[in-house]
Amino acid sequence: MRQLRQPTSLLQQGMLRLSRWIILFQCGWLVLGCNEEPSQPAVDTTPYQFELPAGFPAPLESESNPTTVAKVELGKRLFYDPILSADFSLSCNSCHKQELAFADDIAISPGVDGALGFRNAPTLANVAYLGLMHKDGGVPKLDMQAGTPIEDMAEMNLSIFDAADRLNADAEYARAFQTAFGRKADAFTITRALAAFQKTMISGNSAYDQYTYQQDDTALSEAAIRGMELFFSEELACSSCHSGFNFTDNTFQNNGTKEEYISDQGRFRITWDSLDMGSFRVPTLRNVALTAPYMHDGSLADLDAVLAHYDQGGKGHPLQDERIRPLNLSAQQKEDLKAFLSSLTDEQFIRDERYRLE
Repeated sequence: MRQLRQPTSLLQQGMLRLSRWIILFQCGWLVLGCNEEPSQPAVDTTPYQFELPAGFPAPLESESNPTTVAKVELGKRLFYDPILSADFSLSCNSCHKQELAFADDIAISPGVDGALGFRNAPTLANVAYLGLMHKDGGVPKLDMQAGTPIEDMAEMNLSIFDAADRLNADAEYARAFQTAFGRKADAFTITRALAAFQKTMISGNSAYDQYTYQQDDTALSEAAIRGMELFFSEELACSSCHSGFNFTDNTFQNNGTKEEYISDQGRFRITWDSLDMGSFRVPTLRNVALTAPYMHDGSLADLDAVLAHYDQGGKGHPLQDERIRPLNLSAQQKEDLKAFLSSLTDEQFIRDERYRLE
């Protein structure tokens, strides 16, 4: 076996030792560079404490997305930021305004470049209690819902992947996502952050609640009390659909707003079941006096138009729910019903500082 030739001079020996140290030094930095991660904030798992009104159950929670303070704060910032729209012109708040119970006051809210869809923006109050999302139930849960308006060409018109790239390029957002989720912005974390904030939008302190649950006999006017009795009566059967603490049974019904459903076929678009033609979610009536215009397309301008629709028994669509029938209401009864519906307005909710961006 041939032996390696040893350096003969001190200079050669010194150079060899130096070269070895340089190699070791460089390798050491290489190892350190490979092992050292950029410093990231620790994930904040502090649970968000829901303040539940009397008669309200705990909100629906997801095992994969428990509601935390960090997620709520991140979701609030995203809700008010136009960074999620293609041209930076719209935020979620553009179509869901707090003073309107997080609804809008026009029939169809315009999207990027004034594009128009075909549905009225619903209130976000108490969406924490919904299962299937949208007026047709087309999205399985709130945690996934925000992806639809972000990507819809008639709304924010931005790929969720492009949205993630924008957010990850922003140092503050990048840190906020790490704090809330322990990972970057992506389709999962963007939609879950927005859902976390929306889950906190709980409304249950109206005059009706004060009268019913807080035993304040002065909270309702005499007209509102008469309207409440009418609303819950078997004769009108309003509460057979608008039931429970949130004034909705969360079913999908055809209430006869159209003789034919052409431009929007409701839940039929999701199920392809012919019996679902023209069926839409029974909406909550909480804060209903603030959320005009009404119906899935915003075609009824005010509460007078809504009461007139039900009083006449709808438009008579073949699949119209059998409970929609002529009511023959008097003028006084209509005024009393309006007074009751107005008593479902939660003034505290629409002024609550927790829902505003500081």
